[in-house]
Amino acid sequence: MTNYLIAAAWGFGSVLLAELVRDIYHFLAHIYPPLYRLHVWHHRVFRPNLTPVNDRIYQQAHWRNDVPEALVMLLSGLLFWALAYVITPHFHPWALVGCTYTLGFLLSAIARASGLNGADKFTDLTHQPGDFLTPPSIWLVNRPYHWRHHFDNQNAYFCGTLTLIDKLMGTALSLKGKTIAVTGASGSLGRQLLTQLYKADAKAIALTSGTENINLSIDGENLAIPTINWQISQESNLAELLEKVDILVINHGINVQGERTKDAIANSYEINTFSAFRLIELFLTTVRTNEDIAKKEIWVNTSEAEVIPAISPLYELSKRALGDLVTLRRLDAPCVIRKLILGPFKSSLNPIGVMSAEWVAKQIIKQAKSGNRNIIVTINPLTLIIFPIKEFFVSLYFQIFSHKSSSVKELEINSSGVETKVKETIRRE
Repeated sequence: MTNYLIAAAWGFGSVLLAELVRDIYHFLAHIYPPLYRLHVWHHRVFRPNLTPVNDRIYQQAHWRNDVPEALVMLLSGLLFWALAYVITPHFHPWALVGCTYTLGFLLSAIARASGLNGADKFTDLTHQPGDFLTPPSIWLVNRPYHWRHHFDNQNAYFCGTLTLIDKLMGTALSLKGKTIAVTGASGSLGRQLLTQLYKADAKAIALTSGTENINLSIDGENLAIPTINWQISQESNLAELLEKVDILVINHGINVQGERTKDAIANSYEINTFSAFRLIELFLTTVRTNEDIAKKEIWVNTSEAEVIPAISPLYELSKRALGDLVTLRRLDAPCVIRKLILGPFKSSLNPIGVMSAEWVAKQIIKQAKSGNRNIIVTINPLTLIIFPIKEFFVSLYFQIFSHKSSSVKELEINSSGVETKVKETIRRE
């Protein structure tokens, strides 16, 4: 058994090394001018629909970028094999798995560079034109994920196959230049989120049920934030605005503490659950194009109350309901939906909160940039253990015992070119 583990470790390690070297090479190509002069050809190749500008530039880009990149990967693999030969002579052949893996990239890059017919369709998968059928993925690079490197921010999304390096460097999501709207903007966390988004070079918009305009004090300067006043149950009035928003942060809520009256129940669910869900559905209607699928996101503050008591039964019930609805909805959502699982922080809703709203907001932005879909900020270590387990099994349960909506099925059918008659049959079902 020990021998198998050693062999597997060298084999897996060699493949992982190849991917890490490729992503580090890509990152260096953006900061080291001699490498960038070669890499920039890669960014000259594609239009936003991922069709090549012309064949000559496409082939030159592979000679100048992909082939040298694969050669560096191969060299690192050979050095890794030499290390294995010294440390464990009996297992050194397993360290050549990464070299074999890299040879596939090298040969396919040469094939594309040489203009071999059909090579691009079988070996350049992240640059294939056509409709995006899923949002950017979490751990593996897919077309929407890599599209963002070309047309969202070239100084982010560096990974080629695994997203690990982007997660570690905080480049799995770029907020620069994005229009981000935050509900509950007049609250403690809302204001701090707006502040941190502004510092991340995002275009922040405050959504508040109050009548005042939101002003922030940043580095001693008073800054007026574009403010939109709206009311619960009037979410549809935000439809025109949301068309222009890249990321919607749903952060508003109410905490009736220990009340359990009819009105307290109605208000808790209306504000914490149904208003948030209506905004989610309204925003999802704005996701239509490949660019929307790649760039648009929803962040929902569902709270640590999803799994941990908040000493406020109606707050817990309404937030758990919202959390489960989000888990269900993001199975088929056309864009990324992130959950904010936040522990107790000081605010008007929770004056005895332990964490500061500023620190919580900083952690939210940091984890979002690392690509986390479930952003957990808490001082309670149990939440870090319980929530991922709960989320996994609830999501699995929903996948097994529910099915896609007809609108999602219709979208899939439409993308595959099936006739309208089939769509009509699905609607009747």
